[in-house]
Amino acid sequence: MGLSLSQILTLLAIVLPLGAVPSRAMVGRWGQEAAAQAGRLLGVLDLACQARVRVLCLDAIFLHRVPVLMAIEPPSMAWMAGQRSPDRRGERGREVITHWPCLEHVIAAGGQGLERGVKLANAARCAQGEAAETVSRSTMTMGLDVFHTQRERERVVQRQWKHAERQLETASQADAKVARYQRQGRDPRGVSGVAGRAWRKAERLIDQAGKAQEAVQQIDAALSWFDAKGRLYCRQPAQAELDAACQQLQGDCWSKVKRLLSDERTLHHLDRLHDHLTSAVSAPGLRDALTRLWYVNDQMQQAPGDACMRLRQLVVFEHVLGERLEPQWQSAYRRVDELLRHAVRARSAVECVNSVVRMHQGRHRQVSQGLLDLKRLYWNCRIFREGKRKGKSPYALLGLNLPSSHWWQLLQMAPEELEQKLLTQ
Repeated sequence: MGLSLSQILTLLAIVLPLGAVPSRAMVGRWGQEAAAQAGRLLGVLDLACQARVRVLCLDAIFLHRVPVLMAIEPPSMAWMAGQRSPDRRGERGREVITHWPCLEHVIAAGGQGLERGVKLANAARCAQGEAAETVSRSTMTMGLDVFHTQRERERVVQRQWKHAERQLETASQADAKVARYQRQGRDPRGVSGVAGRAWRKAERLIDQAGKAQEAVQQIDAALSWFDAKGRLYCRQPAQAELDAACQQLQGDCWSKVKRLLSDERTLHHLDRLHDHLTSAVSAPGLRDALTRLWYVNDQMQQAPGDACMRLRQLVVFEHVLGERLEPQWQSAYRRVDELLRHAVRARSAVECVNSVVRMHQGRHRQVSQGLLDLKRLYWNCRIFREGKRKGKSPYALLGLNLPSSHWWQLLQMAPEELEQKLLTQ
């Protein structure tokens, strides 16, 4: 929970008799023993999860100037790696990635270390395939994080609006100076010219910020899954909209945003989703109808009463269309629903876990590897209290059946006992 040893002692002093309160050193030793046990158990649990992890969100954060490589499985929010590292080079990222042999896709912010780590891991896979004289496993793909791109463009837009607001304030002060000169009977022609130039500059900055805001909204729409008509985006129309929006972004402040939007990996989430949908439903007409039906159902859950009634009429129409295209369309729709619900285009999952880990940074002088392991075991066993994952733990959402769902009971088991019980399932 991110508590320090002194805070733990304070809580124990409330609930325990005076003579039963342990010393600070004793509590520290208990924590170290639990952390070591958690590390041994995670070695067994990670092996059991290897075949289940196909997508990972990667990030590198700093805890007291020490880089920690983070890896989260997005659909389940399972914390798969929290590894302290001396640096952020590609070799460190490769060590984390190669631990998951079934990994197919990686989502990262585009840092050079993680990008090089993916390349090294792919090269190692090819080398293993050649050494074994077998066909190597498919190479991992890497997509740029949409969350990071969105944060960057929002930062630039906010800076432009603040600049325009400051110029408006300057123009208002110039107007006030002109009015003061007129009250005093002084010649206001000089300050009137300054006020006019200030207002023209303010209008220019407001227009520039407004156009940038419209371009950002167009970018947000192009980076989503569906267009305004409910059709699933493809790479070509989405990239065309991104290019059109980038032409409206003027100034050097947009250079990083333009570079990210022009990167081929930015829209890789669309390519991957279309490949999976094509494998699930081969008929193009049926596939388009089912994706449209999924979109309408999703919108109907969020729409108010009147709009919900109109969407229900569309759902009935899509049902009729699906039955005409394929009598057994329900099974195909279940496959499409599974793919669309688990589609990932951003690494917001790893950002959520990063905020949880940083609680310890504020309370502990250093966050050791043992403390990260203990926190990771607790996180993966805890049950979500709200949201779409409510009532399940990350390990349960990943499909791992543990002998005990409580992290403390799991911590009391020997690694050999846990491994045997997982093998017998």
